[in-house]
Amino acid sequence: MHVESQCRQNGVGALVIGGDHPGLAVARSLGGRGIPVYVLDDQHCISAYSRYVSRVLRVPDLLDEYRTVESVLEIGNRFGLRGWVLFPTRDETVMAFSRHRDRLAEFFRVTTPAWETTRWAWDKNNSYKLACDLEIPTPRTWNVQSADELPRHYCNLPLAIKPAIKEHFFYATGAKAWRADTPDQLQSRFREAAQQITASEIMLQEIIPGESESQISYCAFFRDGSAHSSLVAKRLRQHPREFGRAATYVQTVDLPEVEELSLRLLREINYYGLVEIEFKKDPRDGQYKLLDVNARAWGFHGLGHAAGVDFAYLLYADQLGISTEKRRGRAGVGWLRLLTDTPVSLSEMLRGRLSISTYLQSIRKTKVESVFSSKDPLPFAAEFLLLPYFMTKKLL
Repeated sequence: MHVESQCRQNGVGALVIGGDHPGLAVARSLGGRGIPVYVLDDQHCISAYSRYVSRVLRVPDLLDEYRTVESVLEIGNRFGLRGWVLFPTRDETVMAFSRHRDRLAEFFRVTTPAWETTRWAWDKNNSYKLACDLEIPTPRTWNVQSADELPRHYCNLPLAIKPAIKEHFFYATGAKAWRADTPDQLQSRFREAAQQITASEIMLQEIIPGESESQISYCAFFRDGSAHSSLVAKRLRQHPREFGRAATYVQTVDLPEVEELSLRLLREINYYGLVEIEFKKDPRDGQYKLLDVNARAWGFHGLGHAAGVDFAYLLYADQLGISTEKRRGRAGVGWLRLLTDTPVSLSEMLRGRLSISTYLQSIRKTKVESVFSSKDPLPFAAEFLLLPYFMTKKLL
């Protein structure tokens, strides 16, 4: 039987947690094959307008791990979703699913690894310690317990002040990190950070020179100690320009060195599922240095389908025991987030950092827009109409 016919006949769907553009890409991948897709969110979301989403469900809170797990189980029981595949798209959901995996697995197919694996991605203190043990390069990073310790780091300025656990800081500030160029900035920024998160979560990190195009992502469906399918992508534009919350334009490349470093880490923690590992090339020594590990479907995973690696479907099929062919993403394929890339590109062109010819070349290579689809146009229209709402909620 054809695998897509198998999917339609087995009646097993997917419950996607988070209905912004990463969740929409999951819905299009699976819904396009006739697989039922439900989306659960605590905000209004663009997936509500997609023809590939069977039902959108709202709950009051998906930030608290216990409420998240209770909501998912309640929804599963109410709508008869036993055996459906869970797709988290946000880190806090990954944490909740990982810590309560055994309970969720009694009802759902859980694609999130157990906590003994996920904790290495959740807390960057763990990520960088593991990388050091595995001889994977990282930026120089320091932990300080109070502002009294900061003067000893003045010699290392400029520095990034960033959280070990991204979600705690991001939802309070809307930023991934802050830059400090002077001792006064370091002191004031540290005190601001300490008002939002505990001192043990505050990291001081050297800023690797170079623009966003030095930032590389290894993306894979990983299982049984190897990458079933993978691609490598270069983040050519992002917003904000420094410490970008999200990519606005990425393009696939061939980069075996980054693949080798990533496989070393994933094998060590016995990883399973979808993963994006971020690196930045340091021009001072030519090394690719680990920045972040995202244990979930990442923002531009929809690029995979155009490059020959449909990550969402590969994970779904594996959960149902459906055999799939191993894939490797082809180079030179672009993904664009038009809503955020347009102001980023205009700003870069006005400052002389992006030529019109380079911009047009990236447009020609774009095969996927994060939200627009001629087969499913309403989410794109809805995103523009609801732009004030999304900006208020910091969902872009």
